[in-house]
Amino acid sequence: MFRKLAIVLRNLVFYPVFYTGSVPYVLSALVVMNASVPKLRWIVREWSHWHRLCCRHILGIKVELEAPVFRSGVLYAVKHEAFFEAMDMPWLFLNPVVFAKVELLSIPGWGPAGARFGLIGVDRDGGARALRAMLTEARQRIAEGRPLVIFPEGTRVPHGQRRALQSGFAGIYKLLGLPVIPVAVDSGPLYHHRWKQPGTIRYRFGEEIPPGLPREQIEARIEAAINALNP
Repeated sequence: MFRKLAIVLRNLVFYPVFYTGSVPYVLSALVVMNASVPKLRWIVREWSHWHRLCCRHILGIKVELEAPVFRSGVLYAVKHEAFFEAMDMPWLFLNPVVFAKVELLSIPGWGPAGARFGLIGVDRDGGARALRAMLTEARQRIAEGRPLVIFPEGTRVPHGQRRALQSGFAGIYKLLGLPVIPVAVDSGPLYHHRWKQPGTIRYRFGEEIPPGLPREQIEARIEAAINALNP
């Protein structure tokens, strides 16, 4: 009873503090996005840090990294269980380039800022032309020394469940010719609720997978690795 009450109270503090505190970051990002991309990237990273701090000190959510590997020239394939990891990517990685649904880039204000930061829109219905544009942009970001991040399932999947990887993942893997580092995360049980729970969210970095594997093999290895923290 008292634990449930404490959790509710934590959440009642978290929501207004986090979202109100996010307003200056959003406004600052809109102001600088056309003037200074480095400043925009710094603002986005600090906003992600703000989210991590609110989770730690208000919700009581800690973050642990198991066998972390941080470097450029790789594609990180990350499990997606909650909004937590989507918001956490700019703090977890340094200036990551995240593949995101193209619809997100059409959101007024947020979309253009996201595009300037380096989000790459995935247009699943855009055909070969959209794919070529996406790969061209990804190669430009690779040349800048930035890590690429993709959620290969394409949407949030409840903890303990598995979902077939989006078909586009294998195509991106093949055409970019990059090694892949799978990253498992178990954010769902704590964060994917209206009343978020205290505890520890873990990221587990898997063994690097070389480029050039057949589709069936790369998909099987990625699916197994990103679900390593599932029961």
